[in-house]
Amino acid sequence: MIKDKFADAVTTKPLGPPPPHAEAADEADIGAIKDILGFHIRLAHGACLRHFTETFTDLDLTQKQVSVLWLVDDHPGIAQTDLAQRLRMDRATTMAIINRLQAKHFLRRDRSDKDGRKQALFLDPAGKAMLARAKTAIGEHEAWVKSRFNDKEVRLLIELLSRIHE
Repeated sequence: MIKDKFADAVTTKPLGPPPPHAEAADEADIGAIKDILGFHIRLAHGACLRHFTETFTDLDLTQKQVSVLWLVDDHPGIAQTDLAQRLRMDRATTMAIINRLQAKHFLRRDRSDKDGRKQALFLDPAGKAMLARAKTAIGEHEAWVKSRFNDKEVRLLIELLSRIHE
């Protein structure tokens, strides 16, 4: 399991007794950072990442690898450059992920019919089977995340978070 280093800093008790004039503070009180939006986004991301990692342990896939498999399945023949752009990843990261997935025989590169300078990506049968398993795990993970919200809140949360990353 991934350890959240910052959470330790927040939850660790101070050394020694509190000064005599200090009021007894609630152990969960994190002070002024409780009002920092980025702090809560980071904690939410950490919680989601930990749950994703636990859910995907048996599949040996990262979030980015699943995203690549899914996008290639949705767009057979997609060029590496287009895939990188859609997933907002740099070319080096994209190539490394594709290399790993190709080594696992989940996808293959072919010369693009549309542009011979580009490589087109396609899922191999093992990749399609792994993606099916990954989609089941994603369903479990999404159910866990969404269980904290009603349908209207989920749509609003997606809209609000999209404003940050788009």
